Amino acid sequence: MSQFAEQPVEPFAISLDREGLSLWPEGPVLTRRMSALEHLFADTVAWRIAVDAGDPIVYTVRSSPVPELRAELPQSVTTILPGAIAGEFYMTKGHQHQNLEGEMYLGIEGTGGLLMFNGRNVRWLDMKPDTIGYIPPGWAHRSVNTGAEPYSFLAVYPGDAGHHYEWVREHGFGSRVFRGDKAPQLLPY
Repeated sequence: MSQFAEQPVEPFAISLDREGLSLWPEGPVLTRRMSALEHLFADTVAWRIAVDAGDPIVYTVRSSPVPELRAELPQSVTTILPGAIAGEFYMTKGHQHQNLEGEMYLGIEGTGGLLMFNGRNVRWLDMKPDTIGYIPPGWAHRSVNTGAEPYSFLAVYPGDAGHHYEWVREHGFGSRVFRGDKAPQLLPY
């Protein structure tokens, strides 16, 4: 007979509030301002001007109470506000998973994209409501708001995947996402 590990939470239902862009019951909420995105935008002078002019909120992450532990599947709703720094769209910090795990995103509202980089290759997925973006193990990933309205998505990921932000600082993302005439334009990093 197999042994069942005791988990830190009991089964429960989680509600997705599409209008409030949150989960219930709610867990931790993270708010990232422009100042937290130092070294990410190509134009560092324009970035500094935005920080000095009020340090706007770029995105929020509203998590469920599922813990980030091995064998758990935490969820979060990220909302990226519309905007750009010298034509480069607002984005999340982006990360590689410390324990090379996959992840899934479900578009909720607005338009955006999923920029992925494995150290050699760049991939871009357009995201909109009800689009599921799959991030395979070993791909660093960053979300970008390419529209004029807030862009929100639900993320589901392995609890022990981890967030390796230093990998991004060391390797970049291979491309940057700028406003184009008719569609987002990916330019070399």
